[in-house]
Amino acid sequence: MARRSITDIEKIWSNVEGIKKLSDRVIGIGPFGIGMDGLLTWVPVVGTVYTVGTGAWLVMQALRAKASPATLARMAAYMAVDTATGTVPIAGDVVDTFFPGQLLAAKALQKDIETTHWVEDTEAAARASGDHDRHLETVRNDKKLRRIVYLHD
Repeated sequence: MARRSITDIEKIWSNVEGIKKLSDRVIGIGPFGIGMDGLLTWVPVVGTVYTVGTGAWLVMQALRAKASPATLARMAAYMAVDTATGTVPIAGDVVDTFFPGQLLAAKALQKDIETTHWVEDTEAAARASGDHDRHLETVRNDKKLRRIVYLHD
């Protein structure tokens, strides 16, 4: 696997932002929004294919960004609910029109990215140079950070 950089993580965050808006916020009405997912849910098969496809793409981005297992599980749960509601005729379509599965999954990934201290190095090299302790201190001192991810591992 190719080594990741912080720029790669920023691109993932930006790409996920695009899917979030396209899927669930093309038309915004106050705190509610409808996007391609809500509109395509009324087209048999096409809506399910779109939901599953974008869900899989979001999970792939999460894997590329080395998201935590908890974030991956949360994203999978949102997408499972979104997919399941879309497969129920009429009543499920109504629910799926307004259930922002991709939006919730994308926000979970973006929060994971924002609460991670990214290091363009391997953990072994950081430990050998003594930088690992500095990274731990950074995470301890910044209340919004939860973990360290070494991008070259």
